Amino acid sequence: MLTRILNAFGAPKPAPLPEPDEKLALGALMVRAAKSDRHYDLVEIKRIDRLLARLYGLGPVEAAKMRALCERLEHDAPGTARFGQVIRETVRLEARLAALEALWEVVLSDGDSTPEELAVLEAARLAMGLSEADSAAARALAEGQG
Repeated sequence: MLTRILNAFGAPKPAPLPEPDEKLALGALMVRAAKSDRHYDLVEIKRIDRLLARLYGLGPVEAAKMRALCERLEHDAPGTARFGQVIRETVRLEARLAALEALWEVVLSDGDSTPEELAVLEAARLAMGLSEADSAAARALAEGQG
């Protein structure tokens, strides 16, 4: 009886996380890149929200909710390569290039790209089946978004 009473006052169990689709995989990759240098700040969070809104036609609240879900996925879900593979298997080349550009925007958003951020970006690039030239072009486009 005491156990039932204590369980009734306990925190509710969080809803199970969905299997990542290409949108959630990209969101989780953006979060992972931003967190990889152990400095996940408001500039990066705002950039991720704006990117999610722009890429998927979301309003600010929906984008923030999606980012929050992506933060949970990033924490609990598979490795960087798996997220990149989801993107590679489900979207065309143009969308993969846009995903890589979005990752560059996040990495560059705080004005400093660390080796940890670049390692996440490189692993994602490889998993998405994109070349170094694709990455250089995506970076140039991201720098223009600054």
